[in-house]
Amino acid sequence: MQPTRQAIRADRAFDGVRPLPGGLTVFVEDGRITGTEPGRAPAPEGWQVRDFPGATLLPGLVDMHGHLGADSHDGALERMATDEAARLEVVIDDSLGRQLAAGVTTVRDLGDRDWTVVRRRDRARSTGTAGPPSPTIVAAGPPITTPDGHCAFMSGAARGERELRAAVRERAERGVDVVKVMGSGGVHTPGTDVARCQFTLDELRVVVDAAHAAGLPVTVHAHALAAVEQALDAGADGIEHCTCLTAEGVVITDGLVERLVRQGVRVCPTLGTTPQAVPPPNVRAVMERFGFGLGQRQQHAARMHRAGVRLVSGADSGINSGKPHGVLPAAVAQLAEGGVPADAALATATSLAADACGLADRKGRVRRGFDADLLLVGGDPFTDLAALSRPVAVLAAGLWTSTDPRSAPE
Repeated sequence: MQPTRQAIRADRAFDGVRPLPGGLTVFVEDGRITGTEPGRAPAPEGWQVRDFPGATLLPGLVDMHGHLGADSHDGALERMATDEAARLEVVIDDSLGRQLAAGVTTVRDLGDRDWTVVRRRDRARSTGTAGPPSPTIVAAGPPITTPDGHCAFMSGAARGERELRAAVRERAERGVDVVKVMGSGGVHTPGTDVARCQFTLDELRVVVDAAHAAGLPVTVHAHALAAVEQALDAGADGIEHCTCLTAEGVVITDGLVERLVRQGVRVCPTLGTTPQAVPPPNVRAVMERFGFGLGQRQQHAARMHRAGVRLVSGADSGINSGKPHGVLPAAVAQLAEGGVPADAALATATSLAADACGLADRKGRVRRGFDADLLLVGGDPFTDLAALSRPVAVLAAGLWTSTDPRSAPE
């Protein structure tokens, strides 16, 4: 039986905003953080104490770009297009388990086929903490795309004002948390062009205006520079990938960066790959066509950070073997390798990500009143972000999910 009242101590901590090198004691009761004290504070009588010497305590991570219906192997999206409903449920279970094992306690799903993930989210909300520990799901449902456009198999195709308004209305009625729009073609959909827009500006404005009227944010998949500019013109809240591809290669001007800052758009550069990852042939073809690779993307993300762009971390998790569910720690580490300071990189997957999900009052911070979603890692991520990939223990809504046997709750 899991304890309902417990004190958790670690030698170092990151509260979602700043490092706390002197360590922290976190008090958890009934799935919520009831208080924090610096250092190794005593626990009230009757509370269970868990010590993690040598570890760093952080908020549970937030993956801002995942595909829970994708199975983390090459060809995942192709299988997702044809999988039967029962297999999709099995894949979603596996994806959530992989995420949780890596310390990810919230996943924003940005590509769902036939509303499967939305229904899973709804079931989780109805059971609350009565069910087994699992990441909180933030769901977009099927992305809005053009007929024969990127990921049209997910059942989100629409064209023209009437269809687009109907698409947004359906998402609002089904209770999505965010509207996802495929602004450009995609690497994994043959016949689409990553360097071209899929919608007209007027069409994209219809989606954004209708979503905002319904109280929903909009994030736009945009590999093409023209699609990034179009998303800004339409007033979108977020941009996924933001690769800025043109016929001449990658083009990111100072003016574009300044505009991203001025409009306060959240940019998710979708870094994050396993160390031995070999890009699939379709990804290699795009990289060769436009002359860019991981190093350049890291430099561009760091440039945006220095300018004040609001970066968040999501790994496009699940789409192939190099981007499995649970790879988010690598996305954070790759930001830092590109020049983003460690504490700022960590914030992109904790407090800043929670803010962008509309969960600023519940997630992403180690703070009184917040959900007890906590990650303990071996080592010091402020000097070595590889430590983020060494989880020692994970707490989701106050429930232990993955713990070093030496520290396991009794």
